[in-house]
Amino acid sequence: MEDGYQNKTAFIKGAKDIAKEVKRQAAKKVGRGVDKMTDEYSKRSYARFEENDDDDYPVVPGGQDGGYYRGDSQAANDEEGGHSDSTEGHDEDDEIYEGEYQGIPRADSSKAADGLAGGDGQQFRDMAQFEGERRKDQEELAQQYETILQECGHGKFQWTLYFVLGLALMADGVEIFVVGFVLPSAEKDMCLSEESKGMLGKCLIVYLGMMVGAFVWGGLADRIGRRQSLLICLSINSVFSFFSSFVQGYSTFLLCRLLSGVGIGGSIPIVFSYYSEFLAQEKRGEHLSWLCMFWMIGGIYASAMAWAIIPHYGWSFQMGSAYQFHSWRVFVLVCAFPSVAAIASLTTMPESPRFFLENGKHDEGWMILKQVHDTNMRAKGHPEKVFSVTTIKTVKQMDELVDMGGDISTLRRYKLKLTSLFHQVRSNFLAIFNPEYRRTTFMMMAVWFTMSFSYYGLTVWFPDMIKYIQKQEYASRTKFFTKERVEHVTFNFTLENQVHRQGQYFNDKSVLMILHRTFRLWSMVFEDSVFEECYFEDITSSRSFFRNCTFIATLFYNTDLFQNRIINSKLVNSTFLHNKEGCLLDFTDDNNAYMIYFVSFLGTLAVLPGNIVSALLMDKIGRLRMLAGSSVISCVSCFFLSFGSTESGMIALLCLFGGISIASWNALDVLTVELYPSDKRTTAFGFLNALCKLAAVLGISIFQSFVGITKAVPILFAAGALAAGSFLALKLPETRGQVLQ
Repeated sequence: MEDGYQNKTAFIKGAKDIAKEVKRQAAKKVGRGVDKMTDEYSKRSYARFEENDDDDYPVVPGGQDGGYYRGDSQAANDEEGGHSDSTEGHDEDDEIYEGEYQGIPRADSSKAADGLAGGDGQQFRDMAQFEGERRKDQEELAQQYETILQECGHGKFQWTLYFVLGLALMADGVEIFVVGFVLPSAEKDMCLSEESKGMLGKCLIVYLGMMVGAFVWGGLADRIGRRQSLLICLSINSVFSFFSSFVQGYSTFLLCRLLSGVGIGGSIPIVFSYYSEFLAQEKRGEHLSWLCMFWMIGGIYASAMAWAIIPHYGWSFQMGSAYQFHSWRVFVLVCAFPSVAAIASLTTMPESPRFFLENGKHDEGWMILKQVHDTNMRAKGHPEKVFSVTTIKTVKQMDELVDMGGDISTLRRYKLKLTSLFHQVRSNFLAIFNPEYRRTTFMMMAVWFTMSFSYYGLTVWFPDMIKYIQKQEYASRTKFFTKERVEHVTFNFTLENQVHRQGQYFNDKSVLMILHRTFRLWSMVFEDSVFEECYFEDITSSRSFFRNCTFIATLFYNTDLFQNRIINSKLVNSTFLHNKEGCLLDFTDDNNAYMIYFVSFLGTLAVLPGNIVSALLMDKIGRLRMLAGSSVISCVSCFFLSFGSTESGMIALLCLFGGISIASWNALDVLTVELYPSDKRTTAFGFLNALCKLAAVLGISIFQSFVGITKAVPILFAAGALAAGSFLALKLPETRGQVLQ
């Protein structure tokens, strides 16, 4: 009896050992095919894992026509005799067993195991098949999505979104002008060197930040959503714009403007992509062109605010010599308002439904499209109309499972998520250089670069030329005095634009002063002169110098005549008392500042006719004709620049060039949106916009270096770039009348 029992126990133990060995060998065999194939059980397990840890891809019930959903795999499994996880109280055969997360099928899943071993292509598809299915899904979705937008109509919802996104585009337009407008005041307030003024004045630091921001936020918007990315980048812009109005140091101010540019850099790629996904094809070109008008409004807003605020130096307060808050800082603060308003408005708007559908989120996309439909129908007086769409095609998704474990730290968890996001963005960026899009991408790069090089180069060259003409005219009015002798004279007026050489000034107890106790020296130069027993009190100077002069028994009281004003001069028994502290504002730039604001205002306002014409004709003549035609006319207009020899002439040419070239920019924005599919749209737009900012930096640097030297080189550069861009634009495919890919 005992022997029988022992034999039975030994038999059972042996059977278990054999079963374990068979299971181990089967697992090894199956594991070799796991990297290329995905088991239905693994998908179901990942769905449960995802529901617990990450709700990015909610499960959509199966049985819906026209789309691939996670429920489809469950239904297929039920047909094979499996069990559904979505039912409550499923039996133990459906429990997740050890190894299932690694993609290893259960031992009783004989059909799945046979499929793995035999390489059944019907059940397990390789990457090429998967991408083929995704493309097919995207094509079907594009057609159905266009039909749905036709049913939703164009009305209150689109116009509300138009103004919300317009504020974001307006913030981008403001950012371009801020640094250039505050430079005349900031350079004195922060004691900037000529090199620092050059970088700040040309807005190179802003363009650098916007270049980085366009690339980064454009890539992220295709992964985390248009609305969320736009909220983040606008928030960064608002925060650092606010900080830049209060910081005192130049380096800190520069850093804040750089980060502010990084934030606002993502607005253009995201705004155009976001808005286009709510527009039907017959409305898309026109309304995207109307949206471009907000960039013009941003420039007008910045010019008007600068004109109204910066020259009012009384709008300031000072805490000792360490903290100064002048009127230009108020202007910087006011320029952050459009960005703040855009954030507040955007929180009321939904995500792009196209983004949800491209990422397999059927229910979220359907709800937003229903919201668009109901909002428009109610506004049109037809609240009884029902949204008839019940099922929308979604794009098949690739499940990427990262087993983080249960005891992993929060820091490590976020690091893994960020790493995964980085690889997804990188993969998406490389995809725009795949054979399918390579030619289009390289052609668009060339067009964007040539357009930006010529446009930004000329728009900065125009004001520099105007200032150069002003300086030449000012210098022609300079008065020269030689070997003059002045004794016992009190100067109670402002001295301006004079050169005194070899003069002698004797003054026993005279006081150099003016009403309001401020005497000003504007563009005054004293060379090889002698000042004996003179008294300088309450003097503010600008571009005034004493070279090779001699000061004998002279008192300087409350002046800004420091060593940088007195060059190679002798001081004999002379005293400096209560010198003016800190960096003083340059009062001689009042008229020049007004001229800068006025020129910018007129140049920005001049694009209004071009915006209107491009909006009305974009869907009638097509994107390519609009782009090439506008570029050719702009190219021809460049040759008129050689006739601009006066201020009024240069301003008129600036307005002409801006009004013509804006149509090509609008066409280029629309074309970029329509040439790339939804899952790569903002990535491609962001990359091309970053290239645009790089070309702007090169154009500004090159064109500015020829100011006062020659006009021929900038004219030839701009005309050549525009001609090349118009020629290449004709090689691009026309997208008018096509559904959004």
